[in-house]
Amino acid sequence: RLEEFLKKELDLELSTLPDFEERVIDFSEVEQLMNSINTIPAPCAPVINPQAPNAATGTSMRVCWGLFSDDTVECYQLCYKPVSNERRSEEQAEHTLKVKETYCTITNLLPNTQYEFWVSALNASGISPPSERAVYVTAPSPPIIKNKKIRSCENAALVCWESRDINPVDSYMVEL
Repeated sequence: RLEEFLKKELDLELSTLPDFEERVIDFSEVEQLMNSINTIPAPCAPVINPQAPNAATGTSMRVCWGLFSDDTVECYQLCYKPVSNERRSEEQAEHTLKVKETYCTITNLLPNTQYEFWVSALNASGISPPSERAVYVTAPSPPIIKNKKIRSCENAALVCWESRDINPVDSYMVEL
């Protein structure tokens, strides 16, 4: 019987009643309900803080910011890049980190180098405009004392050193 059934040509056309063929569905109620739902707006731009004293070492930096509104925020997007007059592509690359808190410690930075930071807030509705950009600077590397050039006498000493930093250092403090 199965063999006979499979040999038959079947008419799969469904017949519908005339009432359903030209029916127009009205979605106005659904549209009104959808529009009445309160959606969360995208957050406002965060405000990045200026660099705090002692917030940097030669290779790391702590960056802080705030959100001065009652916006719902799921996370923040912190972006940074080194500030340079030269156009080296790998050194000019922008880095992006996702952060849950309103602060972040960035590591693996170059000593005595300026970095530009900006931050955006994210939630389910989207991303905020970026904050103003802030420039932070890492601490310089400690200098290398040239032991072979040290000279001293009864009332004086001559100590020579050289900087390991690419960028010039403003000043040195010598402690005895």
